[in-house]
Amino acid sequence: MTSPDPDGLLAEQLLRLTRRVHRIQKRHLERRDVGVTPAQSRLLRTLAHYGSPPRMADLAERLEVVPRAVTTLVDGLEASGKVRRVADPANRRVTRIELTDDGRATLRELRGARRSAAEEILAPLTEKEREVLGVLLDTLIDGETAHRC
Repeated sequence: MTSPDPDGLLAEQLLRLTRRVHRIQKRHLERRDVGVTPAQSRLLRTLAHYGSPPRMADLAERLEVVPRAVTTLVDGLEASGKVRRVADPANRRVTRIELTDDGRATLRELRGARRSAAEEILAPLTEKEREVLGVLLDTLIDGETAHRC
């Protein structure tokens, strides 16, 4: 009889948790009727991290997708008034993407939906368990040993 593979079990648990997180976030987004796809949501969140409007190529690189995928996402978001294309003042051949007021409002809704989804997911954990989970997640994200609780 073969002993269980602990890393295989952890990998399966992580995948199951990821699917659960996506399902719950999707449900919270649908309740708020935000009107963006998960991919558009990711683009909006990424766009918000720039100090000034980025080029399409910058977004593609940051999102780790082909430029055509960004074009499709921006087309949809522009049609719904959440982003707009603007010419680069230093080089009129370059197009930059900026959030509109509606896009910023959508981001606030997205953050609220993600927060309420996180509250639902973390509800079974005590405060101490949440702290430990945070340290463990930081360790996995950073790929190095974090300060232990």
